[in-house]
Amino acid sequence: MPPLPYAPEVYDPRRIAYAAELARGTERFHEPRREDCPWCGSGRLRTRLSAPDLLQHKPGSFTLDQCRDCGHAFQNPRLSAAGLAFYHRDFDEGDPDGLADPALATRRSHRRHRGDAHLLRGLGEPESWLDVGTGHARFPAAAREVFPYTSFDGLDPTPRVRRALAAGRIEEAHVGHLADPEVTARLRGRYDVVSVFHHLAHVPDPRAELRGALAALRPGGHLLVELPDPRCLFALLLGKWWLPHGQPRHLHLIPLRSLRAELESWGCTVLVTDRRTPHTPNDLSAALALFFARLLPPADAPWRSAPPSALQRGLRALLNALTSPLVDAAALVDLLLSPVLRHVPGLSNSYRIVARKDTA
Repeated sequence: MPPLPYAPEVYDPRRIAYAAELARGTERFHEPRREDCPWCGSGRLRTRLSAPDLLQHKPGSFTLDQCRDCGHAFQNPRLSAAGLAFYHRDFDEGDPDGLADPALATRRSHRRHRGDAHLLRGLGEPESWLDVGTGHARFPAAAREVFPYTSFDGLDPTPRVRRALAAGRIEEAHVGHLADPEVTARLRGRYDVVSVFHHLAHVPDPRAELRGALAALRPGGHLLVELPDPRCLFALLLGKWWLPHGQPRHLHLIPLRSLRAELESWGCTVLVTDRRTPHTPNDLSAALALFFARLLPPADAPWRSAPPSALQRGLRALLNALTSPLVDAAALVDLLLSPVLRHVPGLSNSYRIVARKDTA
């Protein structure tokens, strides 16, 4: 392990642990590079972008490849389980969405969560609902106002879901992935609705996670999936600064047509495809915030070898004060453009599918 600075504030357990891990390099966190598309198997790949960790600024560089045939974008080489654990660590601290900079916060408002729930209002009152990747279970808490007699459960790969249970936002908490056979067996056929908001981008095997979601549904039940749209114009224009590219934590970006075809091949009826409602007006402001965060002197973090000096802290505060109005102005532009972006094909940054499971 490299020698640590002598400043007494450096000697905290987390900084020492990170220093020991980083001394071994970050290359070990990657699996072997694959030469074919994980969705369709095509060998016609191209590099979509390369990016560092723009949110936490942990060491490492990451590449997104894209299939020329089906359009699926995926991290290649992909992070291993140890790599995912390393780059997800500390990601949930300080902000409910795990975003290091408040300017990047994209958490959905309570009102929008209610609007998401209203999508299924015309299908009747479900008896049971599982929210996958629920995090702090803010969606179930809002959806209960729309469906007061529905039992809401949550599934998440992190302990956040247990805290959500203790807070009374859900009735059952499950930790893990739907791709895990034990989790699938425990939840099989229990739910009338399964919602999956932006979760598939984070999982190593989105197809297996989808199968698990369908297995958790009763016949006639409904699956609600929302994802970033990799074909969005801003994704192409902004490149690594487009927030949903999300390296290194986003492993897959699935085009709408691929997801729809997959669900139909499994005997589902797609009832709704929506590119308008899911749009989040933050493309320009989030990109600008990421860009400025990259330029500013680094903030303190346990994976840095030493805390910033007083001069660095002061310079960061000054530059942050100077750049924040620019980010606020970009946020206003995002809001003003939002009505247009929601209605022009190819400009919305997210899409949503509602499908009915027609087979047992």
